Amino acid sequence: MTQHHNDLAEQLVTVGDFVRFAASEFNRADLFFGHGNDNAWDEAITLIMFTLALPSQLTEHIMQCRLTHDEKLSCLALIDKRISEQLPAAYLTNQAYFAGLPFYVDERTLVPRSPIGEWIEKRFSPVIDESKEVHRILDLCTGSGCIAIACAHYFPEAEVDALDLSLDALNVAQINIENHGLLEQVIPIQSDLFSSVDALKYDLIVTNPPYVDQEDVEALPTEFTHEPEMGLGSGPDGLDITRVILAEAAQHLNEDGLLICEVGNSQVHLEAVYPEVAFQWLTFERGGHGVFWLNKAQLVQHQEIFNQRVKR
Repeated sequence: MTQHHNDLAEQLVTVGDFVRFAASEFNRADLFFGHGNDNAWDEAITLIMFTLALPSQLTEHIMQCRLTHDEKLSCLALIDKRISEQLPAAYLTNQAYFAGLPFYVDERTLVPRSPIGEWIEKRFSPVIDESKEVHRILDLCTGSGCIAIACAHYFPEAEVDALDLSLDALNVAQINIENHGLLEQVIPIQSDLFSSVDALKYDLIVTNPPYVDQEDVEALPTEFTHEPEMGLGSGPDGLDITRVILAEAAQHLNEDGLLICEVGNSQVHLEAVYPEVAFQWLTFERGGHGVFWLNKAQLVQHQEIFNQRVKR
């Protein structure tokens, strides 16, 4: 450990000292925050409390607690790594929260952060009537499995298929399925979109596919370059995969089934490509945008348009 770290360890004493120091260093380094936290202070709390094996809630009492010399050096090392490698905090802690649930994450999958979690927590009410029985759910492009597992948690009566093309991602999803004790309820399946569930129908399809357009991919902050690129980009307008989902979803939905799909900033492209379609957009209390829903009847109504605009 460097003399600089030893000197800092003498000057910084309490948990509060280290959180304040980390936040200041992160701000000076002009880091990007967009993988769970949106500011340097919360990022500092996440990393310091993780290093000290303490709950993430930072109370005044904990702020005043003193650290051992080894704990100080561990905190300083993690602060340095966050700055020098510009790794998202979730990859340093191997943990992220989604829909109020903890998930293991590493660089094989995107860091869970979809605003869809807010709607899963309320079982998509009122978009889905509270009296409706949901027996089968499909999470397309599951990544870490966070949407599939959250759906299983909040719809305990439902079976959930978790599909992804990436075996690396499915291996992470498997870890999370096991950690949440859902081996019988959530089934990870390798699939190029719907290819492996050709004959199956669902009451609900929830998907957060790659949707970043080429211009945004090229301008992403360094933190995003640690995530698998196949989970982010989807052609010039970000809609290559969404086009296929729109064309094929109807045949995989039961009669009153629903598609919920995130397109993020590519919402503007989607509305330009399909001006005839009245996409219905979810609103969020905790921040977020670019998530639409369509029912099976709407998907069938526009089937010809959806088929025509798939990029071959």
